[in-house]
Amino acid sequence: MTTRSSASTSATLSAWQERAMTSLMGTYNRQPLALVRGAGCVVTDADGNEYLDMVAGIAVSVLGHAHPALTEAVVRQSAMLLHTSNLYYSEPQLELAERLIATAFPSRVFFCNSGAEANEGAIKLARKWGRTHRDGAWQIVCLEGAFHGRTFAALSATANPRYRDPFVPLVDGFTHVRAGDLDAMVAAITAETAAILVEPVLGESGVHPLDDDYLRGLRRLCDERNLLLILDEVQTGMGRTGHWWAHQRAGITPDVMTVAKGLGGGVPIGAVLASPRADVFEPGDHGTTFGGNPLSCAAGCAVIDTITADGLVGNAAALGERLRIGIETLRSPLVASVRGVGLMIGVRLRREVAPAVVAAALRAGLIINATGSRTLRLVPPLIITTAQVDEAVRLLGVALADVAETAG
Repeated sequence: MTTRSSASTSATLSAWQERAMTSLMGTYNRQPLALVRGAGCVVTDADGNEYLDMVAGIAVSVLGHAHPALTEAVVRQSAMLLHTSNLYYSEPQLELAERLIATAFPSRVFFCNSGAEANEGAIKLARKWGRTHRDGAWQIVCLEGAFHGRTFAALSATANPRYRDPFVPLVDGFTHVRAGDLDAMVAAITAETAAILVEPVLGESGVHPLDDDYLRGLRRLCDERNLLLILDEVQTGMGRTGHWWAHQRAGITPDVMTVAKGLGGGVPIGAVLASPRADVFEPGDHGTTFGGNPLSCAAGCAVIDTITADGLVGNAAALGERLRIGIETLRSPLVASVRGVGLMIGVRLRREVAPAVVAAALRAGLIINATGSRTLRLVPPLIITTAQVDEAVRLLGVALADVAETAG
């Protein structure tokens, strides 16, 4: 790592902030960082300062930055065919669908552009399935603390008032129950219920893994009550949890699964996988102009092939455990607990200082993320090395000590 100049005095940063104020909507509280390039798990700002990236574009850049396999695939495909629409066949789309199915379960795939779009597609699929297989049932039971996206149906499935309240009224048909409480889930099911929709790890609310027995209970419940089980693996998929898909740890198979984030390694793409039982879409039921275009699918193929060839699922399992234990070993007075699975780690703090820790980490050369006032999230690239995990722990320790001393 190079010595960092003060981000707040960077002329480039100041200029970019000024341009953003006049040209971009104010929808993000951005960190004071002007990034210009990346290589592996390291990104570089406009002043040449390097940072160890433990956010990876919010669990997106699973191969890190500028990975040669992904770069080559994008360059090669862009020189051949970028976009055709879904009025025609393209081989990269077929190849990616086949690769996805091989990592998951027998299904067919609908490609889209993002996680929110994937969840919108799954919700539509559940409603049509309920109409045709469950006497018109159309409602979906979701979990408190879940996050499924910011489009209207996905937002309606999300239980966080901070995201929901400015946009009510939302879409009808969603009930929310406490995560991990199977009795509450049973009580919420009615004759109008078509599906249960959950994240195997609640990511945005602070990295809360659902218990394996609870996931198995949901599968049994859906089988007994003739419901669809929809798993949102947008953040948990693509090897991040030490399995290709987080539900595989519990030994279950969903009826529908949504995918995005790491699938393209940084190129926007999402997908819905539907088992034969749930595969009810017909021509005209759903569609997208850009979804599954040759460029994004070529990127997805390169990502899957690299994860497989380089053993990155196993790397996520082993180094995720090392990261978790390392943070616990810091024994910081600010840290209440460390939770997560694989390279999806949440650090619960004893005080509402998470944003301050993020800022202190940035000053030290480490990029992490706060999902609230008390929780830090670390979701680094799957290519991270043992030395980089140990360096991340060291730098986080520096940041925590800095905040603890300042806070008194």
